[in-house]
Amino acid sequence: MDWLDAVIMGLVQGLTEFLPVSSSAHLRFVGSLIGSEDPGAAFTAITQLGTETAVLIYFWKDIVRILKSWWLAMPWIPATSRIPQSNPDTRMGWMIIVGSIPIGILGLTLEDWIDTSFRNLWITVFTLAIFGVLLGWADSVGAKKKELTQLSWRDAIIYGFAQAMALIPGVSRSGGTITAGRLMGYTRKSAARYSFLLALPAVFISGLYKVYKVATGGDTIYVGPTVLATIVAFGVGYLVIVWFLRLISTHSFMPFVWYRLGFAALIAICLFFGIVPAMGGVSG
Repeated sequence: MDWLDAVIMGLVQGLTEFLPVSSSAHLRFVGSLIGSEDPGAAFTAITQLGTETAVLIYFWKDIVRILKSWWLAMPWIPATSRIPQSNPDTRMGWMIIVGSIPIGILGLTLEDWIDTSFRNLWITVFTLAIFGVLLGWADSVGAKKKELTQLSWRDAIIYGFAQAMALIPGVSRSGGTITAGRLMGYTRKSAARYSFLLALPAVFISGLYKVYKVATGGDTIYVGPTVLATIVAFGVGYLVIVWFLRLISTHSFMPFVWYRLGFAALIAICLFFGIVPAMGGVSG
């Protein structure tokens, strides 16, 4: 991977991470298209640190408030200063922790598949199309009036398993959790907002774990280009968060459904004519 490729991949990561279109699918396809090699799961996880840093900054006040309330509700805090566990921010802190458990367990259990078999582009074609249709259906059926203050433990666990599906490129972390949220009756903004907050622990732990593996020789990446791609992803990702949350306040997710179907068709055509390989060699 050269420096221009890194800028392109950073742009792709930043533009697609928060949209329900699967950033990992885009990185996987574009990496093979411009370099004839899969950038790899390590590259994907590390560049996601850039976009999640954008989430951290955008939701900084919310995150600090949630963390403060969660900490002040702990039993070692003096009773006179302790916040009740029923406090909405305290509950949100616990629900983000609970919702992060499925992807943590499955991520470690299925790590070898995530790094290899799941990156087959034919699987990506299937997941882009199927989960795109599911997103469109979820967005259009039933009443959608629930806010995050109504989040239950059951809902948090369902959100968590929906996020875990994004371990397969093409599902989309935001797409999976937003789909689950819409099926459970949450407003578009609430579903997207929780999707962003829920992703923080999983993405930071995954990204830092991959950094550790690179540092200890367990994974290989092009270090300089990967750092550049991560920085680019951060800047672009922040702008996308602002735009996306404004967009869904007045529009449905259908444009993203059609985009997913079109993108799946494009990948299938490229695979059929041998323009990209279904399984490429991982760059390092």
